[in-house]
Amino acid sequence: MGHRERLDRERAALEEELAQARGDAGSVAARAAQLERHAALLADAAEAARVAEDTAQRLKDADARLADAAFRAGFDTPREAAAALLDPAAHRELQHRLDAWQTEEAAVRAVLAESATAAAAQQPPADPAAAERAAHEAGRRLREAASARDAAARRCAELDRLSARATAAVRRLAPLREEHDRVARLAGLAAGTSADNERRMRLESYVLAARLEQVAAAATVRLRRMSSGRYTLVHSDDRSGRGRSGLGLHVVDAWTGRERDTSTLSGGETFFASLALALGLADVVTDEAGGVRLDTLFIDEGFGSLDDQTLDEVLDVLDSLRERDRSVGIVSHVADLRRRVHAQLEVVKGRTGSALRQRGAG
Repeated sequence: MGHRERLDRERAALEEELAQARGDAGSVAARAAQLERHAALLADAAEAARVAEDTAQRLKDADARLADAAFRAGFDTPREAAAALLDPAAHRELQHRLDAWQTEEAAVRAVLAESATAAAAQQPPADPAAAERAAHEAGRRLREAASARDAAARRCAELDRLSARATAAVRRLAPLREEHDRVARLAGLAAGTSADNERRMRLESYVLAARLEQVAAAATVRLRRMSSGRYTLVHSDDRSGRGRSGLGLHVVDAWTGRERDTSTLSGGETFFASLALALGLADVVTDEAGGVRLDTLFIDEGFGSLDDQTLDEVLDVLDSLRERDRSVGIVSHVADLRRRVHAQLEVVKGRTGSALRQRGAG
């Protein structure tokens, strides 16, 4: 047992020694190869150190010779000598610059010798601050002008677009304008304001003029009886002054054979002419298809302006209306009417007021 333990201890010692010899290598052989490489590197380093030492010595000797040469050339250090050394290209460049400077100096001296330059030299010195302010203001105006130009360009583009739209709209409106002009001409003719309407007669006046001719014809039937055949009513479409035409009435006087305006009639003639027109209008309304029959007529005053003969003729006409089942009421103060009117209603005044009394003829 003691021999076995000793052998184990020896083995452990050998394994430890082997581990130390192997180091971080994978095996003893690898460790040996590694050490051989290290040895070769150390030998190379020793050789390099020797070469560097020799090179340093040669460099020191060269520096000494360079310093001695620079000193002999008049420079304190070799750096000053190197700085003063120029290659041919640099020397030519410096020569060109020197020539150019001399040429420029001669030109400047010639300009300074001119009288205009001498006068300019007498002027007050320039004001850079004012010039800078002026330049700043000019820049501001330039920016504003550029902005205005851009805005104008945009407006021009917008105007071009609107002009194109307006042109297209005008093309679309052309047929509507023609239709409007046609309708406006018709409206002007109907309203009597068109130059083509020579009598300036409205459409409604034109229509009413035809009805007025009927009324004048119907009124003439009775007017002839009231005037003993003297007067006849006719329709007139003449213009009066600058007014419109279409609804005028003239009276034809059989005694003179002339046509004249109704305003030339006397008071009594105007009354029975108006009465004849009212009766004629009633006849036309009654005779109209679907017209309303006027069974009762009231005539207020006017009889006092008639002479006896005309009064009889007017009353004869009114009596003829009763023969056609019409009632005629006369409001008048003329005493002679009492003997011609059978049924009467008399208004009697009193202190306490007016009273109504029915009376017979006479």
